Amino acid sequence: MVRFSKDSILLRLGIAMATITTLAFVSMVSSVIIAEMSQGVATAINQAGSLRMQSYRIASSLTRVPNSEINSSTQWAMTNDLVQEFETRLTHSRLVSVLSDDQGHQPSNAYLKVKQAWFNIIKPLLTHYLSATAPAKLHNITFPETLDSGFTRSRYLQIVDPFVAKIDRMVKLLEDEAESKIRLLRLIHIIALFLTLFIAFAVMYLMKTRVQTPLYDLLNCAERARHGDFSTRTPYTGDDELGQLSTAFNVMTNDLSKIYTDLEQRVREKTADLERSNRSLELLYNTTKSLNAAAITDTIYTSLLQDIQQLLDVGPGSICLTGNDPERAFRMATTRTPVDGNLDICNPPNCPACFADGDSHYINVQRSENDRLRVHSTPIIHQDQHYGVLLTEVLHGKALKVWQKRLLEAVADHIGIALDATRRTNESRRLMLLEERGVIARELHDSLAQSLSYLKIQITRLNVTLAQPGGEQKIRPIIDELKEGTNSAYLQLRELLTTFRLKMDGGGLNAALSDTVEEFRSYSGIAITLNNQLDAYLLDANEEIHVLHVVREAISNVVNHSNAKTAWIDLRFDNEPSLITVTIDDNGIGICEKAERVNHYGLAIMNERANGLGGQISIRQRKEGGTRVRLEFKLAHHERRGHQETDQKAPTQGVDRQAIG
Repeated sequence: MVRFSKDSILLRLGIAMATITTLAFVSMVSSVIIAEMSQGVATAINQAGSLRMQSYRIASSLTRVPNSEINSSTQWAMTNDLVQEFETRLTHSRLVSVLSDDQGHQPSNAYLKVKQAWFNIIKPLLTHYLSATAPAKLHNITFPETLDSGFTRSRYLQIVDPFVAKIDRMVKLLEDEAESKIRLLRLIHIIALFLTLFIAFAVMYLMKTRVQTPLYDLLNCAERARHGDFSTRTPYTGDDELGQLSTAFNVMTNDLSKIYTDLEQRVREKTADLERSNRSLELLYNTTKSLNAAAITDTIYTSLLQDIQQLLDVGPGSICLTGNDPERAFRMATTRTPVDGNLDICNPPNCPACFADGDSHYINVQRSENDRLRVHSTPIIHQDQHYGVLLTEVLHGKALKVWQKRLLEAVADHIGIALDATRRTNESRRLMLLEERGVIARELHDSLAQSLSYLKIQITRLNVTLAQPGGEQKIRPIIDELKEGTNSAYLQLRELLTTFRLKMDGGGLNAALSDTVEEFRSYSGIAITLNNQLDAYLLDANEEIHVLHVVREAISNVVNHSNAKTAWIDLRFDNEPSLITVTIDDNGIGICEKAERVNHYGLAIMNERANGLGGQISIRQRKEGGTRVRLEFKLAHHERRGHQETDQKAPTQGVDRQAIG
């Protein structure tokens, strides 16, 4: 809040403006008063001046001689009129009104003297003259000059000059009084003018020293503050408004400087935090990328420990894994180099201390008398499965911050996820391998084993026939059947070997089907058309291999038994019921839906594949001629599939499907 004081600029400017206004008012009032006082003075002076002229006119009238133009009566009348006019002018209000009753008023005193001389000397003399020369006492023809009238005329002429001198003095005093009033008015105006100029210059000086200069300083400081320089201070300080403003500005810039410095420090801290967060995210990304890459090796974990050591500014680290016994563990990766003669953290007595209760904690290891190792243990846990610990050596005299502990826990979680994924992948591969081995065993049993059993029966029959009399002539049909059975078993063996060696590269099911079509088309001469409308990666690996085996078996039957010229393969997906339909058509001789051919078990193999997919397979004749084989099954987990999975699921490259089925 601005406080007003005696040094206030507004107060000073107010006083200056009030003074100038007062001077102007005084000047105007004095002008009005003096003008009012001087009113009629000029008329009075003119009136008084006319008395001199009137006095001399009377003298001229007294000395004039009558002639033919002016007779005595006329001259007497003129003299009498001049006397009356003089007295009227002497007592007129225009002259009397400017006089004062004050005895010290010189014009009034001079007027009294003139008036007394007129009434006491001049007028009685003129009255006597007029009485003596009145027309009633004159002769009708001539005007004889008497002694009295001549004496009067002579006497008047003697005293008229002193009398006029008195009038002149009165006029002079009236003029002096008027001039004195004018001089007084002039003096008042001059004084008011000089005071106004003085006050104006004082105000200009005040504006220069107390307003302009401080404002320029404030503007300069504000401009520098606008460019971020808060060290500037305005030198002007005082008790007036701008002084208070300058003081407030200095306080403000000082506070802003502190705030700016604090903000810079906070920005640096936040920048460091962001950089640390970015490095942490980069570490987590690299960790996820490395642990979800190809086969995970000890080198990957060692590189991960080195990244942790560099990012967190901590000592070397180790990753120790354990089985069901928490008191025994093995070190999978480490960046520590044990010192000869000192105990290392990774030795059996320290295992219970490292694992503890499955929580993050510190471990103190006394390696020697003067060497104490401080290690932070972070558990590696995923889905309640305890895989091991992540050990990080903490530098002497330091402790991990909260974000460092969280980062270690996040890395440990990723390691746990990777270990769990590896475990699940190995288990899945073992299960798939066992399943595929079961399928192979069943296929061998249903095809080659039964063919060999058939050959064994034929050999027994051959031995029995040879033991009979005349059996030599009956063995030819048996030998032919043995040859046919051997050839069929050989062909089945080749088909099984081809199936067992089947691989699917990065092209997926579509590429494998295309290769299959090209293979059968090349050696059979049958025109085979493929129409695959399934999206990439819609099926998992197990479903793809089963579908491929069914298609190969069906096409093999077409090539070997249908005598067809054309075959069609069609694969479709119905999203609403999540149904996969695989159709193989041909225009051959057709097949009986309940037919059983000797030494051919492909239909049973396809049924087993369909059962493995949780679907069913149907074989029937087409109305147009030929055979239709249709496989239908539902996706087991369609809710986690679809187009979105295309961007998330990486294509399998170079996977041998013989091993995983």
